Amino acid sequence: MLVDTHAHLDFPDYAADLPQALERAEAAGVSRIINISTSLASSLRSVALAEAHPQIFAAVGVHPCYVDDSPEDIRAPLSRLLEHPKVVAIGETGVDYHRAAEPPEEAEAKAGWEANRLRQARFFRVQLDLAEEHGLSVVVHQRDSWEDTLHILRPYSGRVKAVFHCFGGTLAQAQELLSLGFCVSFTGIVTFKNAALVHETAARLPAGSFFLETDCPFLAPAPHRGKRCEPAHTRLVAEKIAQLRNESLESLAAHTTAAANAFFCRLER
Repeated sequence: MLVDTHAHLDFPDYAADLPQALERAEAAGVSRIINISTSLASSLRSVALAEAHPQIFAAVGVHPCYVDDSPEDIRAPLSRLLEHPKVVAIGETGVDYHRAAEPPEEAEAKAGWEANRLRQARFFRVQLDLAEEHGLSVVVHQRDSWEDTLHILRPYSGRVKAVFHCFGGTLAQAQELLSLGFCVSFTGIVTFKNAALVHETAARLPAGSFFLETDCPFLAPAPHRGKRCEPAHTRLVAEKIAQLRNESLESLAAHTTAAANAFFCRLER
């Protein structure tokens, strides 16, 4: 039994064949899928998917790249959704500096750049506070923002459980997260030939500290690289990590599923 802990099945990529994609996931041994939200509208779609399909659960939240398109008050609408019995986490949320790593020179543009960074941090903290209040875990998106993300997250160590999804950092960075009580998850990147850092990290982390995801429709694993990813590809991620760790697929499936069950409330049924 495998769990895809990070999918985006509410995206239009699956509008034409979602039932078939779910059938392929089941055939591949993927018994549960967590649909991760990116905005308030996406959160509503995630909950609707979870209501319509027994194998789908929802995480609700606002992605850092969507904060400028979101209302000032995300606490109230998210709080209402957190009461749903199939909402298992908050996310994805975090900090993303990839699109604008350096401030523009023009004063007005620079002011907007700075305001966006402050808004990302504020939305992240709001969602961390909600997680603590509701006893939920958090799915963290971090891109080109390692230090600022940890600066915000460290005070919540011991108070909130967090997973750094699509982890692509070093073994030392992963170990730092584990020391804070957090964990990581791996995508199809682990199947890429040039992903040496991910290979080392996946091979050496202790069982129970990580789980599996696809981040579909993105990051399809080999041999599907460049095509649409889907939950069935969780099995390819699992097979590669089992190979790297010199353990059986059955063993890897057992401890990654147990880790997911422990992390995501309401998931184990």
